[in-house]
Amino acid sequence: MSHAIEAEGLVKTYPKGVRALDGLGFAVEEGTIFGLLGPNGAGKSTTVKVLTTLSRPDAGGARVAGLDVLRRPDRVRRVIGLVSQRSAVDPEATGRENLTLQGRLYGMEGRELRGRVAELLERFGLAGAGKRVARDYSGGMQRRLDIATGLVHRPKVLFLDEPTTGLDPEVRADMWRMIRELARDEGLTILLTTHYLEEADRLASRLAIVDRGRVVAEGTPEALKSELRGDALQIELGDGQTNGEVHRALASLAEVRDVVLEGRRLRARADDGPRAVPVVLQALESAGVRVASVTVSRPSLDDVYLRHTGRRFEEADRAEEVKTR
Repeated sequence: MSHAIEAEGLVKTYPKGVRALDGLGFAVEEGTIFGLLGPNGAGKSTTVKVLTTLSRPDAGGARVAGLDVLRRPDRVRRVIGLVSQRSAVDPEATGRENLTLQGRLYGMEGRELRGRVAELLERFGLAGAGKRVARDYSGGMQRRLDIATGLVHRPKVLFLDEPTTGLDPEVRADMWRMIRELARDEGLTILLTTHYLEEADRLASRLAIVDRGRVVAEGTPEALKSELRGDALQIELGDGQTNGEVHRALASLAEVRDVVLEGRRLRARADDGPRAVPVVLQALESAGVRVASVTVSRPSLDDVYLRHTGRRFEEADRAEEVKTR
């Protein structure tokens, strides 16, 4: 299959030496949903800005729909749709007016434009609210209108930058359904940025995990998780435990590996989780380490992130929040 998006060696440095992109590169096949997964501050939004011609990289290059984003920015803008993190709709205009204005910006008019606007209002469940001002829409309705606005001119590639941030779980799940249907029915290539692990797992047919401006892993969600052999063990320890006691208790066990202790939470990997649990519990008990609970699960994208970056996804997200305060 040919590539709808190609990025190679992208570098972008902001003032004060902040390196948002550090040689980032990936390729997206036509007609697929591709996820850029990473914590806040990983470089996802900067990547989208470069690919949508809103920012120029310091080094590297990219092509979208076969067009060089640096040499043909005007042509690139004609074939892409962009839904940014913050709503871009005019809150004082109606839903129908927002879509009509967007179409006119792309040279659409008359029957073609009216038909497209009506089609999108119906598709996104906004037909009954088309004459209401967007200010009165719920958060989920505004987000649906945002995506509809990005589709008016029938783009070849749609960029969704953190499309479900701030939505409640039920609305988010409904948005996932709509995005999947869009890719299927419109034949779109969709690049989705997200810091929600479940969103990337459920939506992306292929994804790149981004950390500190680099792609650290790429593949289908299942392939990335299957690289981690066996099961994940999570053990909640009782009070008063020390790193030394825990690590000494498990150091000689062939049944477990990749042991990480974070406070009272012990994480490890095992080829056969259920069989390893009694062995681990006996070793901890012999060392005087009290266990509160044990959970065995299949590998997750969080485990993949930990393997490639040395830290958990939630930890990286928190670190970025502290940095930007």
